[in-house]
Amino acid sequence: MDLPIPPAESQPRPEDVRFLEDQLYEYNVEKTGFDDGQWLAIFVRDSDGAIAAGLHGWTWGGICKVLTLWVRTDLRHHGYGSRLLAAAEGEAKARGCTWLTLDTYSFQAPHFYQEHGYVVIDAIEDALPPHRLYRLKKRLTP
Repeated sequence: MDLPIPPAESQPRPEDVRFLEDQLYEYNVEKTGFDDGQWLAIFVRDSDGAIAAGLHGWTWGGICKVLTLWVRTDLRHHGYGSRLLAAAEGEAKARGCTWLTLDTYSFQAPHFYQEHGYVVIDAIEDALPPHRLYRLKKRLTP
């Protein structure tokens, strides 16, 4: 079978992206035997119900991966990021995770994560020139 490769999509349908994620997860389960994957999401909502801060990622096979942590500008430096991170760590531990990993750029929050016990395990210089991309990890203790 020789299927053509179409042009890249800049705004793929969420259900198409989810399909790919589900297929990769099924492959990973087949290869590892770990079938405990779950999404992890925590949202702080304002009085109108709008998302004011949040965190999302996943847990699987003893690892928690935070993909996104965001706090609305007017709420930054009020502890929301710290509390979201602590809540994610607590939930990850409850799910049996021993490690939490995440990525952040040098203009985002590498020092914030380091202040919370995360260790830089890799950095890509000029990943987004002139900024670095950091990969960090933290061992979650029981």
